[in-house]
Amino acid sequence: MSGRTRDRRTPHLTAGPHAGLRTCVGCRARDERSALLRVVALDGNAGTTYDVSSVELVPDERGRLPGRGAWLHPCADCLDLADRRRAFPRALRLTSPVDVSRVRDWISQHVRDL
Repeated sequence: MSGRTRDRRTPHLTAGPHAGLRTCVGCRARDERSALLRVVALDGNAGTTYDVSSVELVPDERGRLPGRGAWLHPCADCLDLADRRRAFPRALRLTSPVDVSRVRDWISQHVRDL
């Protein structure tokens, strides 16, 4: 190649039948990204590292918080199932227990169960 770099974008990751699909850590069903809530881990002290004993999960409504995220249907059933199965530490690659109270509060304030 004469000084030019090759286009390394991978179209199979941005297009196709599964583009935009994510898996809920609670019910394990695949759904559109817009139907799920992204959840990220913050520690209780500095707010960004994961090596402490108190890790808090926070809802990421805009999908822009740094770090690894887990996807969840914004309903109490999926949250309870994910918490009971200990899916958040596994999905977020954490070694300590997590506090889901902020996510539970967000769901109770923003989603009305029918």
